[in-house]
Amino acid sequence: MSTLTDAAHPARPRRAGGIGQSVRDSLVVAQRNLIRMSRIPEMVIFGLIQPIMFVVLFSYVFGGSMKIGASTDPSVYRNFLMAGIFAQTVTFATAGAGAGIADDMHKGLIDRFRSLPMARGAVLTGRTIADLVQTALTLLVLAVVALLVGWRVHEGVGKALGAFGLLLLLGYAFTWVGALIGLSVRTPEAATSGGLIWLFPVTFISNAFVDSGQMTPWLRHVADWNPFSATVQACRELFGNPGVSTSTAWPMEHPVWASVIYSVLIILVFRILAVRKYRSAAA
Repeated sequence: MSTLTDAAHPARPRRAGGIGQSVRDSLVVAQRNLIRMSRIPEMVIFGLIQPIMFVVLFSYVFGGSMKIGASTDPSVYRNFLMAGIFAQTVTFATAGAGAGIADDMHKGLIDRFRSLPMARGAVLTGRTIADLVQTALTLLVLAVVALLVGWRVHEGVGKALGAFGLLLLLGYAFTWVGALIGLSVRTPEAATSGGLIWLFPVTFISNAFVDSGQMTPWLRHVADWNPFSATVQACRELFGNPGVSTSTAWPMEHPVWASVIYSVLIILVFRILAVRKYRSAAA
């Protein structure tokens, strides 16, 4: 009788629960995405080409015409520039994150994950972790290229690692913005366009490529309170590179704290929005 009862009521998959299970599910999804990246090496290669081109072009094309402080020395500009290039590279990973999630949605992979007894947020968390690993690899290669063109660190290894930590935190925060965009559009192409179109004003209305002190007053105010600018300024201080801001805006006076606060807030807000969007899309 017991056997018949068990056959009539097959056991249902146990629902995932708890923080530990959510972490394990997220790591499984992250591993899946990393394996996928390793099998498509052109994804990593093309992701490296763009920032390298920015380093070479900005360093040698604009280097002699940019004034940093009282100097127009190209080597000074190269050292000023690199924090901005690093920050731009980690934020541009947003487009890839959005396109990847939109592609998974388009192919029905998200529906397969939905049928499994796993934490709902693990799909997005795993994806963003995998993107963070790829971003870290890109930063490593980019740092080597920067050293080859004359960039140097002057505040020691510890502070330099702290700067790279802030960059990765900013990059991780922006991947959640990309996740929300990827869940909100219908195709990967739309996710790529939507992920890039807002990044250009964020990265260029900042202190990344020019001294914000040379901007008009209202534009300088926008640049000084830009979360992107806070991370760039923090990295310049930690690297010991030129470009110390004379602004009295709080993010420019306390860039390290501002960078951390901005990044954490972006993660909290956009993770909540992205997970909510994922649940409504999977309902």
